[in-house]
Amino acid sequence: MTTLNLTGALDRLVVDIVAKTDELSHICPSKLMICLSATRSGGIHGVYAKIHPLRFAGGALTRQVRRGRKTYTCCHEPLDYKGEEMLYVIYFLFPRFFDLPFREKLITIFHELYHISPEFDGDIRRFPGRNYAHGSSTRKFNEFMGTLADRYLEQMSDQELVDFLKVDVSLLRTRHRALVGRKLKAPRIRIAAN
Repeated sequence: MTTLNLTGALDRLVVDIVAKTDELSHICPSKLMICLSATRSGGIHGVYAKIHPLRFAGGALTRQVRRGRKTYTCCHEPLDYKGEEMLYVIYFLFPRFFDLPFREKLITIFHELYHISPEFDGDIRRFPGRNYAHGSSTRKFNEFMGTLADRYLEQMSDQELVDFLKVDVSLLRTRHRALVGRKLKAPRIRIAAN
C-alpha cells in the first residue's frame, strides 16, 4: 500500500485544469498553495473549500481602514514556498470535501480557482454590485462552474489525475496506507494604528 499525498494530487490536477481551461489560463500554479484544513464535524454539510487571497483589492499590499476616528493600516504577511511568493492559498476541508460526489468535487475546485482575479494579482475576482464574490446569483455562478468542469472532463486525456476524486475518504483509506497533505495555519492580516 502507498501513501497518498492529497495536496500533491490536487496540485497536479490544478496544473492540468489551468492549462486546459481558457477561463483559468491566467493562473500561475506555482504561486498558488493548496492545503488541507480539518473539519470540526463529519458529514457533507457546510463549507468544502475556501480561498485566501494574499493581497487586497487591485493587488495592493496594504489597505487603510477607518474605525471611528482612528485609521489603521492592514497588510498581509508575505508567504514564501519553494522560493516563490504565494499570492493565494486554497484550503480543501478534510474529510468533508473528499466525501462529496465526484462531479461536486470537481465543481468545487473550479469554483475556488474562478475566484482568482483575472489579473492574478493576489486579489479575488470582483463582480459588480453588493455580492462581489459570486455576482448577482451564486446559483448561476455554480452552474457556470459545472459547465467548465464538464468541458474539462470531455477533453481530459489522463484520467489518473482525477482517480483520487472518484471515491470517498473511507475507500481512499482502504487503498492507501496513509492519506497526507500540506497544512498551513490560515494567513493573518497585520493591523497597525496610524
